[in-house]
Amino acid sequence: MSRGYDCADAQERSDGIADAASTVRRGELVVLPTDTVYGIGSDAFSPAAVSGLLSAKGRGRDMPPPVLVGSVRAAQALIDDLGRHGQDLIEEFWPGPLTLVCTATPSLSWDLGDTKGTVAVRMPMQPVALDLLREVGPMAVSSANTSGEPAATTADEARRQLGDSVGVYLDGGTCDTGVPSTIVDMTYAVPRVLRDGAIPVERLRAVCGTVITAKPQTATGSADADTSREDTGEEPSAEASAPEDAGAEESGDSTGRADSRNDGEDREHQG
Repeated sequence: MSRGYDCADAQERSDGIADAASTVRRGELVVLPTDTVYGIGSDAFSPAAVSGLLSAKGRGRDMPPPVLVGSVRAAQALIDDLGRHGQDLIEEFWPGPLTLVCTATPSLSWDLGDTKGTVAVRMPMQPVALDLLREVGPMAVSSANTSGEPAATTADEARRQLGDSVGVYLDGGTCDTGVPSTIVDMTYAVPRVLRDGAIPVERLRAVCGTVITAKPQTATGSADADTSREDTGEEPSAEASAPEDAGAEESGDSTGRADSRNDGEDREHQG
Protein backbone atom coordinates (compact mmCIF):
# COMPACT_ATOMS: atom_id res chain seq x y z
CA MET A 1 0.00 0.00 0.00
CA SER A 2 1.26 3.47 -0.85
CA ARG A 3 2.21 5.99 1.83
CA GLY A 4 1.49 9.72 1.83
CA TYR A 5 3.21 12.61 3.60
CA ASP A 6 2.02 16.18 4.14
CA CYS A 7 5.17 18.19 3.47
CA ALA A 8 3.65 21.31 5.02
CA ASP A 9 4.51 19.66 8.35
CA ALA A 10 8.26 19.75 9.02
CA GLN A 11 8.45 16.30 10.58
CA GLU A 12 6.27 14.68 7.92
CA ARG A 13 8.37 16.35 5.25
CA SER A 14 11.56 14.96 6.74
CA ASP A 15 10.05 11.49 7.14
CA GLY A 16 8.52 11.62 3.68
CA ILE A 17 11.74 12.56 1.91
CA ALA A 18 13.59 9.80 3.77
CA ASP A 19 10.91 7.25 2.82
CA ALA A 20 10.80 8.50 -0.77
CA ALA A 21 14.58 8.27 -1.07
CA SER A 22 14.56 4.67 0.19
CA THR A 23 11.70 3.88 -2.19
CA VAL A 24 13.58 5.29 -5.18
CA ARG A 25 16.71 3.35 -4.25
CA ARG A 26 14.64 0.15 -4.18
CA GLY A 27 13.62 0.79 -7.77
CA GLU A 28 10.05 1.83 -6.92
CA LEU A 29 8.04 4.91 -7.89
CA VAL A 30 7.26 8.12 -6.00
CA VAL A 31 5.06 11.14 -6.68
CA LEU A 32 6.60 14.52 -5.94
CA PRO A 33 5.55 18.14 -6.35
CA THR A 34 7.33 20.39 -8.82
CA ASP A 35 6.98 24.04 -9.78
CA THR A 36 4.78 23.10 -12.75
CA VAL A 37 2.68 19.98 -12.06
CA TYR A 38 3.08 16.86 -9.91
CA GLY A 39 5.50 14.28 -11.22
CA ILE A 40 5.87 10.53 -11.00
CA GLY A 41 9.53 9.65 -10.64
CA SER A 42 12.05 6.85 -10.48
CA ASP A 43 15.79 6.32 -10.32
CA ALA A 44 17.00 7.53 -13.73
CA PHE A 45 19.72 4.87 -13.73
CA SER A 46 17.44 1.88 -13.11
CA PRO A 47 16.05 0.57 -16.42
CA ALA A 48 13.51 -1.56 -14.56
CA ALA A 49 12.31 1.43 -12.56
CA VAL A 50 12.01 3.62 -15.68
CA SER A 51 10.10 0.82 -17.40
CA GLY A 52 7.78 0.70 -14.38
CA LEU A 53 7.22 4.45 -14.62
CA LEU A 54 6.22 4.22 -18.28
CA SER A 55 3.97 1.24 -17.51
CA ALA A 56 2.22 3.11 -14.68
CA LYS A 57 1.44 5.93 -17.10
CA GLY A 58 0.43 3.62 -19.93
CA ARG A 59 3.25 4.76 -22.20
CA GLY A 60 5.85 3.10 -24.37
CA ARG A 61 9.57 3.57 -24.93
CA ASP A 62 8.84 6.02 -27.74
CA MET A 63 8.01 8.67 -25.09
CA PRO A 64 11.04 8.66 -22.77
CA PRO A 65 10.73 10.71 -19.59
CA PRO A 66 12.80 13.81 -18.89
CA VAL A 67 15.31 13.88 -16.05
CA LEU A 68 15.10 16.23 -13.07
CA VAL A 69 18.24 17.22 -11.19
CA GLY A 70 18.96 18.91 -7.89
CA SER A 71 21.89 21.03 -9.05
CA VAL A 72 23.49 22.45 -12.16
CA ARG A 73 26.56 20.26 -11.60
CA ALA A 74 24.38 17.16 -11.61
CA ALA A 75 22.95 18.23 -14.97
CA GLN A 76 26.40 18.87 -16.40
CA ALA A 77 27.40 15.28 -15.58
CA LEU A 78 24.53 14.05 -17.77
CA ILE A 79 25.06 16.37 -20.74
CA ASP A 80 27.79 15.96 -23.33
CA ASP A 81 27.10 19.20 -25.19
CA LEU A 82 25.04 22.18 -23.99
CA GLY A 83 25.27 23.96 -27.32
CA ARG A 84 26.22 27.61 -27.75
CA HIS A 85 23.65 29.08 -25.37
CA GLY A 86 22.82 26.26 -22.95
CA GLN A 87 24.89 27.61 -20.07
CA ASP A 88 23.41 31.08 -20.56
CA LEU A 89 19.88 29.69 -20.39
CA ILE A 90 20.71 27.66 -17.27
CA GLU A 91 22.13 30.71 -15.53
CA GLU A 92 19.05 32.76 -16.40
CA PHE A 93 16.21 30.29 -15.82
CA TRP A 94 17.34 27.49 -13.46
CA PRO A 95 15.98 26.46 -11.15
CA GLY A 96 12.72 26.95 -12.99
CA PRO A 97 10.34 25.80 -15.74
CA LEU A 98 12.85 25.35 -18.58
CA THR A 99 13.69 21.92 -20.00
CA LEU A 100 16.78 21.61 -22.18
CA VAL A 101 17.16 18.80 -24.70
CA CYS A 102 20.86 18.09 -25.16
CA THR A 103 23.22 15.38 -26.34
CA ALA A 104 23.64 12.96 -23.43
CA THR A 105 27.00 11.92 -22.01
CA PRO A 106 27.69 8.71 -23.93
CA SER A 107 29.26 6.81 -21.00
CA LEU A 108 26.09 6.89 -18.86
CA SER A 109 24.65 3.51 -17.88
CA TRP A 110 20.94 4.10 -18.24
CA ASP A 111 17.98 3.36 -20.49
CA LEU A 112 15.29 6.03 -20.56
CA GLY A 113 13.72 4.71 -23.76
CA ASP A 114 14.17 5.63 -27.39
CA THR A 115 16.15 8.81 -26.83
CA LYS A 116 18.60 8.49 -29.75
CA GLY A 117 21.40 9.81 -27.58
CA THR A 118 19.68 12.88 -26.16
CA VAL A 119 18.35 13.76 -22.72
CA ALA A 120 15.78 16.33 -21.60
CA VAL A 121 16.97 17.89 -18.33
CA ARG A 122 15.45 20.35 -15.88
CA MET A 123 16.13 21.70 -12.40
CA PRO A 124 12.79 22.55 -10.75
CA MET A 125 12.22 25.46 -8.40
CA GLN A 126 10.43 23.45 -5.72
CA PRO A 127 12.08 22.84 -2.34
CA VAL A 128 10.59 19.39 -1.65
CA ALA A 129 11.60 18.17 -5.10
CA LEU A 130 15.10 19.62 -4.73
CA ASP A 131 15.57 18.00 -1.32
CA LEU A 132 14.68 14.59 -2.75
CA LEU A 133 16.79 15.05 -5.89
CA ARG A 134 19.81 16.05 -3.84
CA GLU A 135 19.33 12.98 -1.71
CA VAL A 136 18.99 10.39 -4.49
CA GLY A 137 20.52 12.03 -7.57
CA PRO A 138 18.93 12.48 -11.00
CA MET A 139 15.43 11.09 -11.41
CA ALA A 140 13.38 10.20 -14.46
CA VAL A 141 10.20 12.22 -13.89
CA SER A 142 7.03 12.44 -15.95
CA SER A 143 3.75 14.13 -15.14
CA ALA A 144 1.74 12.31 -12.49
CA ASN A 145 -1.13 11.14 -14.64
CA THR A 146 -2.12 8.18 -16.76
CA SER A 147 -1.88 8.59 -20.51
CA GLY A 148 -4.64 10.79 -21.89
CA GLU A 149 -5.63 12.26 -18.51
CA PRO A 150 -4.87 15.76 -17.19
CA ALA A 151 -1.62 16.24 -15.33
CA ALA A 152 -2.19 16.31 -11.57
CA THR A 153 -1.76 19.60 -9.76
CA THR A 154 -2.35 18.06 -6.30
CA ALA A 155 -1.14 14.89 -4.64
CA ASP A 156 -4.75 13.68 -4.28
CA GLU A 157 -5.32 14.00 -8.03
CA ALA A 158 -2.17 12.00 -8.66
CA ARG A 159 -3.23 9.30 -6.20
CA ARG A 160 -6.64 8.95 -7.85
CA GLN A 161 -4.97 8.24 -11.19
CA LEU A 162 -1.94 6.21 -10.14
CA GLY A 163 -3.07 4.49 -6.94
CA ASP A 164 -0.78 1.83 -5.50
CA SER A 165 1.52 1.75 -8.51
CA VAL A 166 3.36 4.46 -6.55
CA GLY A 167 5.06 3.72 -3.23
CA VAL A 168 5.21 7.24 -1.75
CA TYR A 169 3.21 10.43 -2.36
CA LEU A 170 4.85 13.67 -1.24
CA ASP A 171 2.14 16.28 -0.82
CA GLY A 172 3.54 19.75 -1.39
CA GLY A 173 0.19 21.48 -1.79
CA THR A 174 -1.39 22.69 -5.01
CA CYS A 175 1.01 23.49 -7.84
CA ASP A 176 1.06 27.23 -8.43
CA THR A 177 0.35 27.32 -12.14
CA GLY A 178 -0.04 23.87 -13.65
CA VAL A 179 1.66 25.32 -16.74
CA PRO A 180 4.31 22.96 -18.16
CA SER A 181 7.91 23.92 -18.71
CA THR A 182 9.14 25.38 -21.96
CA ILE A 183 11.20 22.81 -23.87
CA VAL A 184 14.18 23.98 -25.92
CA ASP A 185 16.25 21.73 -28.18
CA MET A 186 19.93 22.63 -27.88
CA THR A 187 21.18 19.99 -30.36
CA TYR A 188 20.94 22.39 -33.30
CA ALA A 189 23.12 25.39 -34.14
CA VAL A 190 20.22 27.67 -33.14
CA PRO A 191 18.04 26.88 -30.08
CA ARG A 192 14.66 25.51 -31.14
CA VAL A 193 11.52 25.63 -29.00
CA LEU A 194 9.84 22.22 -29.06
CA ARG A 195 7.02 23.17 -26.72
CA ASP A 196 5.77 26.53 -25.54
CA GLY A 197 5.40 26.74 -21.78
CA ALA A 198 5.95 28.87 -18.71
CA ILE A 199 8.89 30.82 -20.17
CA PRO A 200 7.83 32.81 -23.24
CA VAL A 201 10.02 32.86 -26.34
CA GLU A 202 10.64 36.59 -25.89
CA ARG A 203 12.56 35.87 -22.69
CA LEU A 204 14.56 33.16 -24.43
CA ARG A 205 15.47 35.55 -27.23
CA ALA A 206 16.62 38.12 -24.70
CA VAL A 207 19.28 35.59 -23.69
CA CYS A 208 20.06 33.78 -26.96
CA GLY A 209 19.17 36.23 -29.69
CA THR A 210 17.78 34.00 -32.43
CA VAL A 211 15.41 31.23 -31.31
CA ILE A 212 13.37 29.05 -33.65
CA THR A 213 9.81 28.77 -32.39
CA ALA A 214 7.67 25.67 -32.10
CA LYS A 215 5.37 24.63 -34.89
CA PRO A 216 1.66 25.20 -34.22
CA GLN A 217 0.40 22.23 -32.25
CA THR A 218 -2.74 20.30 -33.01
CA ALA A 219 -4.92 18.24 -30.73
CA THR A 220 -3.33 15.06 -32.03
CA GLY A 221 0.23 16.19 -32.62
CA SER A 222 0.81 18.47 -29.71
CA ALA A 223 3.32 18.18 -27.07
CA ASP A 224 0.80 16.55 -25.70
CA ALA A 225 -2.44 15.43 -26.23
CA ASP A 226 -1.33 13.23 -23.43
CA THR A 227 -1.00 16.15 -21.29
CA SER A 228 1.73 17.17 -22.72
CA ARG A 229 4.91 16.38 -22.25
CA GLU A 230 3.85 17.57 -19.83
CA ASP A 231 5.00 16.69 -17.38
CA THR A 232 6.67 18.08 -14.75
CA GLY A 233 7.45 20.25 -16.91
CA GLU A 234 8.63 18.36 -19.25
CA GLU A 235 8.15 15.62 -21.21
CA PRO A 236 9.32 16.29 -24.64
CA SER A 237 7.75 14.71 -27.57
CA ALA A 238 9.36 11.95 -29.44
CA GLU A 239 10.85 14.70 -31.53
CA ALA A 240 12.17 16.48 -28.48
CA SER A 241 13.71 13.50 -26.86
CA ALA A 242 15.05 12.10 -30.10
CA PRO A 243 15.93 14.73 -32.67
CA GLU A 244 16.29 13.21 -36.11
CA ASP A 245 19.90 14.22 -36.43
CA ALA A 246 20.96 13.05 -32.99
CA GLY A 247 23.37 10.16 -32.74
CA ALA A 248 22.36 6.71 -31.61
CA GLU A 249 22.25 6.21 -27.86
CA GLU A 250 25.37 4.73 -26.38
CA SER A 251 25.80 2.85 -23.14
CA GLY A 252 28.90 2.49 -21.05
CA ASP A 253 30.10 1.93 -17.53
CA SER A 254 28.51 3.46 -14.46
CA THR A 255 31.05 6.26 -14.04
CA GLY A 256 28.56 8.88 -15.10
CA ARG A 257 26.09 7.69 -12.50
CA ALA A 258 28.52 8.15 -9.65
CA ASP A 259 29.58 11.57 -10.89
CA SER A 260 26.03 12.84 -11.32
CA ARG A 261 24.95 11.59 -7.90
CA ASN A 262 27.95 13.14 -6.17
CA ASP A 263 27.43 16.39 -7.99
CA GLY A 264 23.87 16.40 -6.72
CA GLU A 265 25.23 17.53 -3.36
CA ASP A 266 25.86 21.00 -4.76
CA ARG A 267 23.79 23.50 -2.78
CA GLU A 268 24.58 26.65 -4.73
CA HIS A 269 21.33 26.62 -6.70
CA GLN A 270 18.79 26.02 -3.95
CA GLY A 271 15.33 26.93 -5.22
